Amino acid sequence: MDLSGHFVAFAQLGAGWVLWLLIGLSVISIAVMIDRALWFRRRDTDTEKFTRELKGAFERNEIERIETKYKDDPAISVQVAMAGLAERDHGPEAVAEAMHGERARWRTAADRNLIILGTLGNNVPFVGLFGTVLGVINAFEHLREKTAMAEDVTLDLIAEALAATAFGLMVAIPAVVAFNYFSRKLRVLLGGADQAAHTVLSLVHGRDAGKLDPKKAD
Repeated sequence: MDLSGHFVAFAQLGAGWVLWLLIGLSVISIAVMIDRALWFRRRDTDTEKFTRELKGAFERNEIERIETKYKDDPAISVQVAMAGLAERDHGPEAVAEAMHGERARWRTAADRNLIILGTLGNNVPFVGLFGTVLGVINAFEHLREKTAMAEDVTLDLIAEALAATAFGLMVAIPAVVAFNYFSRKLRVLLGGADQAAHTVLSLVHGRDAGKLDPKKAD
């Protein structure tokens, strides 16, 4: 039997197993969506309010109080700022490096499962199309049979084959939408982290400049 013959024999399995595979992938996709939705919800905060409170703490010399209050806050912008505040006694460069590293750590944590949605959105339609091809080949093979039921069986198999493509799209479209939404959400959160980081740097620079200013020292 040549290669095409082996493929036709494989196609006799039909599109049913591909549909089950797509159902499994849809469960994974939904699980990742729920996981990411909860993850991003916990990492969000009102950055404007936080930075105003941070500025006030610097003005009143209450930095330790802010650190205690936000130590366990899961928001990305808050944790980036806390990483910088922890290094404030080592100078602006150490503060900037600490916040840069914290920002990169959070980005890696956010990207870890987003890639699953991106992969499913890009490749699941091809899985469905593969199932359709297998189903159509299987249907035509049944059409060779010279029986009264052959035509009905063929039509049923073609319908099953087309269902694989349709189901693949049903899995892929929500995955793409969710991937785009969470990617945008990540950019917004990282933008808030950048805002908090710039606020911390400006406050640390201002504090250090105040220490070195002889007029303020008097």
